[in-house]
Amino acid sequence: MKEKQERIYPSVDVQDFKKGYEQKGIMDSDEGLSHSIVEGNKQTIEQGMMIDSSMNQGLLSFNPDMLMEKLVKDYNNAEKIFGESFLRYATGYDKDAIKKNIKFPEFQRELKNKLQDKKRELEDEGLIEEDGEYTDKGINLASMVLYMKELDDLSAKGLGERKTKKFMMYGDKENVRNFRKGDRYRDIALKSSLRKSIRRGHKNLEVEDLMSFERDSRGKIFLVYGLDASGSMKGKKIELCKKAGVALAFKAIEENDKVGLIVFGSDIEEAVYPTTDFGQFVKAIVKVSPKKQTDLALTINKAIEMFPSENITKHLVLLTDAMPTVGDEPTKNTLNLVERAVNQGITISVIGIGLDEGLDLAKKIVEIGKGNLYVVNDLDNLDRVVLQDYYSL
Repeated sequence: MKEKQERIYPSVDVQDFKKGYEQKGIMDSDEGLSHSIVEGNKQTIEQGMMIDSSMNQGLLSFNPDMLMEKLVKDYNNAEKIFGESFLRYATGYDKDAIKKNIKFPEFQRELKNKLQDKKRELEDEGLIEEDGEYTDKGINLASMVLYMKELDDLSAKGLGERKTKKFMMYGDKENVRNFRKGDRYRDIALKSSLRKSIRRGHKNLEVEDLMSFERDSRGKIFLVYGLDASGSMKGKKIELCKKAGVALAFKAIEENDKVGLIVFGSDIEEAVYPTTDFGQFVKAIVKVSPKKQTDLALTINKAIEMFPSENITKHLVLLTDAMPTVGDEPTKNTLNLVERAVNQGITISVIGIGLDEGLDLAKKIVEIGKGNLYVVNDLDNLDRVVLQDYYSL
């Protein structure tokens, strides 16, 4: 695994970004939601956060009766199902207050009334249907709140910008390294290769003597953000993966690169082809709900389809807390598709969230895929890691 040097980045001017995208109308919904409505409106912000928290738990609707039943029966189990954040936004109480009072009939009546009031409030705002299912307007609100929160965090963290030189398609020649399969022959560092051959006492220049130039930057970049939506990602993991995806999309699109999205479990749940439409990316990622198992082979195969055939930088970054669990030979199938991707000019990085048993396979994926491996235990720095991978391209 490659060691990464921590970098200090300048801050991002979030206000300028918001103004620019308001003028383009990129995040405004058909229902007329706008930044001016969301910003400074505590109730609206909390509604969006509640919907986002619900999605992160795999819940696609708001059902007060079921919620109340679970809380009264067993608070601890209810928290596992609904998540602490969702319960706080839905009830207006923190976890300690609910746990302490939930067995009292007076509190139960008060809580039931609050939940019914919340349902009417969401219906009146057009954020849920009569059956509690979230509407497009509700999803759009959650999208806006998600990206506003992450851009505020970016501004606070100061995560910087990618070093880039656009005047060369493949960037400027920098340091040299050993030649790898898939390197362009015009990038062979001939003098360094000859020196290496002479040191080894070879009469002729052998393949193992070849050295290649590293590139400072390789021009236009197409990225695909592969997000694991298997059941084990529920809650905080999926929440911070979404925020990291928003950070990546914002920074890459700001650099005129294109970003796509694959949401995977045992199936491809969502696919956005590489785009500069920030709103399209954010609206897609906010809908992510964790479920089922992990199929990396299917994901890599889909990513190969999503990248253009032109000779540009193509990079897939996979975020997962587990390695493949679907298929007869998931490891073999995954590595075969990694090789196929590399042959089509695609590099692959893996960001493992607390990887344990899957670590060896993750190392093989990035070794074949010529990418980077990051094992993240501190999820609060996940957006920093995702951007670090982007800056390394």
